[in-house]
Amino acid sequence: MAQKSARAKREALLGSDSLLVRPVNIPRLNPDLLMPQVERTGFRALSLFSGGGGLDIGFDRAGFEHVASYEIVTGAAETLRLNRPNWKVFGGEEGDVSRVDWKKYRGCVDVVHGGPPCQPFSSAGRQNGHNDERNLFPEFVRAVRTIKPQAFVAENVRALGLSKFRCFLTDQVLDPLSKEYRVYTFELRAPDFGVPQVRTRFFIFGINRSLRTEYLPPRSTHYSDHLRSGFNRNLFAQGSMDRRVEPCMGARQALGLTDIGFDALAPTLRSGLTGPRHTTSILSSVSALKRWSELQIWPNGVASDREQAARYIPDNGHLRLAVADCAILQGFSESWQISGPVYVAIGQIGNSVAPPVAYHLARSISEALFSTF
Repeated sequence: MAQKSARAKREALLGSDSLLVRPVNIPRLNPDLLMPQVERTGFRALSLFSGGGGLDIGFDRAGFEHVASYEIVTGAAETLRLNRPNWKVFGGEEGDVSRVDWKKYRGCVDVVHGGPPCQPFSSAGRQNGHNDERNLFPEFVRAVRTIKPQAFVAENVRALGLSKFRCFLTDQVLDPLSKEYRVYTFELRAPDFGVPQVRTRFFIFGINRSLRTEYLPPRSTHYSDHLRSGFNRNLFAQGSMDRRVEPCMGARQALGLTDIGFDALAPTLRSGLTGPRHTTSILSSVSALKRWSELQIWPNGVASDREQAARYIPDNGHLRLAVADCAILQGFSESWQISGPVYVAIGQIGNSVAPPVAYHLARSISEALFSTF
């Protein structure tokens, strides 16, 4: 398949615009509408393990002032600089959080947020937890305990909340931080906030014990049980029935594709950024392949842009995704440019928190902080 794909790609790249055999799709989903810009709250946020900017975007649009971003992957750091040239971004060796003296940020940061590498806990890896050299949760804890912000939030894969890692989570994260913070753990689903993808993330939130306020995770703004997506009603966010919620788009509708009588949430986009191969596939499992096939979308090789995707058609005639399509399915705005070659770009997308999820999380945090005044 790889050899055949490479030959077809070479032939496509040698072609001309007249060889387009599929109209270029125009997405119907505008993620910016899922996260309306909020006036500046006065709260300041510091970003660790920033990646392609999912949490950074959410906090920015929720009205937080950006203090700085730290990201060791140079391609991801370049994405942040490209889109926000006025932000202070530390990338590469400068973005290595293990080398930073966090004392300089004490008194200058209200919220520390970040997503330590998920590979030690992901079901797609070996799940070595604290024995994995990529386990950087201790560095996140060090930053929080040194800076002493009013609040913090860390995100990771859903597996981190399972019993297998309960001792790790308690010993390395919850106990060290619970001395100064009231700590909450919860899950958030991307489609509950309008993102057309099956994606659940685990969050750890803490608010300083000196602040007399209770915290409530964000409530759903959308529902997805109208889509054939394997929806689990038990995961539907609490309180969603007592307020107006909207239907989440399916993947085909979000990407502006024709109606084939079937639509569903996209399977979870896989990130191969830290894997052994520079893959341009976003396929995560055999069951995901079945769902992609039902959607008539080809996940085994993402194109750099929609024009190339339209020119480079799989044998089965399904839509070949472009980087911009993957970004839409993850909740990134069309205006957010992802830096680097295709495998780096989709790696950043697949590793990120969906920005609309981050946005509603950030708003819930600012509400909790405002209630302390």
